[in-house]
Amino acid sequence: MASIKKGTGKALVNKKSIMSAPGFRPDKRLGQHFLVEPDIINKIIESARLNDSDIVLEIGPGQGALTIPLARSVGHLFAVEKDAFLTNILKKTISRAGITNVTLINYDILRWDFHEINLSSSKKIKVIGNLPYNISTPFIEKLIKNRNMVSRAILMFQSEVARRLTASPGGKEYGAMTLRIKYHTLARVLIEVSRKAFYPRPKVDSMVLELDFEKPYPVRFSCEEIFNKVVKGAFAYRRKTIFNSLKTACPLWDQKMLFDIMEKCRIDVKRRAETLCMDEFLCLTNALQLTS
Repeated sequence: MASIKKGTGKALVNKKSIMSAPGFRPDKRLGQHFLVEPDIINKIIESARLNDSDIVLEIGPGQGALTIPLARSVGHLFAVEKDAFLTNILKKTISRAGITNVTLINYDILRWDFHEINLSSSKKIKVIGNLPYNISTPFIEKLIKNRNMVSRAILMFQSEVARRLTASPGGKEYGAMTLRIKYHTLARVLIEVSRKAFYPRPKVDSMVLELDFEKPYPVRFSCEEIFNKVVKGAFAYRRKTIFNSLKTACPLWDQKMLFDIMEKCRIDVKRRAETLCMDEFLCLTNALQLTS
């Protein structure tokens, strides 16, 4: 891991600097909450386990609290910021710091094409960032879609979202996205972050998660669309049994076939989706794949 020189993790963004930027106000529509706690910034950098050959994509760099220490720890940094005003501020900050290994992109990350990072066939990127709360789910979908380009992601989520992504069977937080994340990555909680670490202060706390795309669930399928359809259909009607939810959400599947498959997988048709473990969903997927 590349060493971080003393002081390079210091927050470049604090309440005073944000308020002093002429003409700038944090935009609630864009979910702008700036990380202003230096200790949290250092912990994120350290937990990312970066080295000087890494290519990193930073989401929502804002005024550069993470960007500057990241740039000093990696080979090249692509920073995608939607807010044009913040992009201009950060461009000047990067220039003043004498940093030359940052490509700053003023664009919406949900519309930006990952393939603009021109990688060699064997190289993958690492993704890091403090995600605006209002784009967490669509960005995860985008990340999964581009998973072949990504080795690991270190992302900050609203605590409720993070708990949903790492939930165990049996609770209301466990759902379709939990299973999709578990299928494609090894997810773990790295840091719990108080709402006090941000300006403006959000209403909820946050968590930093690591999503390791190089350690997916060991059982794989040739047709992942069926797995996605199974988990989405199973949780489409959470108050119903899994059998009733699947037959309602996926009416083209024959009911007797579904009943027989669930019996084969030793899944009681009266159970609800949140009680099934990953292997039970995989059994359903495999049986449905064989009938397709």
